[in-house]
Amino acid sequence: MPVTTLRTQTLRAEAERIAENVLFPAAGAVDRSDRLPVGHLDRLAEAGLYGLAAPPDEGGLEPDDLIGAGAIVEALAGGCLATTFVWLQHHTPVRAAAASDRPGVRETWLRSLARGEQRAGIALAGLRNPTAPLRVRAVDGGFRLDGEAPWVTGWDLIDVVYVAARDADDVVHFLLVDAVAAQTLRVRPLELVAVQASRTVNVRFNDHPVPVDRLVATQPFDDWSRGDASGSALNGFLALGVADRCLRLLGPAGDGALARELPACRSDLVAAGAAQTPAARAAGSELAWRAAARLAVATGSRAVLLDHPAQRLLREAAFLLVFGSRPAIRDELLARLR
Repeated sequence: MPVTTLRTQTLRAEAERIAENVLFPAAGAVDRSDRLPVGHLDRLAEAGLYGLAAPPDEGGLEPDDLIGAGAIVEALAGGCLATTFVWLQHHTPVRAAAASDRPGVRETWLRSLARGEQRAGIALAGLRNPTAPLRVRAVDGGFRLDGEAPWVTGWDLIDVVYVAARDADDVVHFLLVDAVAAQTLRVRPLELVAVQASRTVNVRFNDHPVPVDRLVATQPFDDWSRGDASGSALNGFLALGVADRCLRLLGPAGDGALARELPACRSDLVAAGAAQTPAARAAGSELAWRAAARLAVATGSRAVLLDHPAQRLLREAAFLLVFGSRPAIRDELLARLR
């Protein structure tokens, strides 16, 4: 386990300051909006928080510093989940650009992504459709995409989408696609129970062209699928941020068993390997759900007013029961909820 570096301490302190002074005071208004303020994302970029997944020499954390990364995600999620939801998905393309061996990818994209000068979302869920996966084929000068990406977050707030699509030989191609609607790229906004301001959309590709220099990497689908099965431990800290905010709003009433579970959930997420991640994710999501329910009940009838954070946090906790889930996480959660 890495020693906490000065860089980690600085970024964590910045995240906590922004969460308390910028994000949380505006979270109610953002929740009632259909687009979060781009200024929120600008503040995160100015603080160096867009580069967490970059190599340390590009401003990132040490690669295995899940304690530091998790604490930053948790702090921001406790401030404004919609903002954090958009920002967090940027780090997958940053990591991919850093690891790419394709000519020019690292040089063209890594620094601008790590600084938040270019902002990215992801479209990975199209690979999981067993009957109609998002497809790619090679053509002269590049590639063509066909099919559906059911979840893309940050539309109109991001510049590129990190798209994963399968070819006829079941090789996954990871491409950086401009986040611009066109005749061959249609978007449909989704209506969500929470984080509506995250601008999450369904994207439909119809013979959509992508230049050859936008290919970041390739990987056999079976290899990708095995790595994807357990889900991301880092995503689990979103639920811990919601749980922590609920406990703080409860004040003295938040002391007790729930408060004691929170550090245990943190430790389990940090220590989890692939086999343990589903259980650790489920425990964090269930804790957020119970903490939000307790806050709502303790608040009483005011909790159903749209200007009270209790109702927002309860909806966010419900959202996080299923966000980024996998069959193994779902099974663990169903067992806990029984």
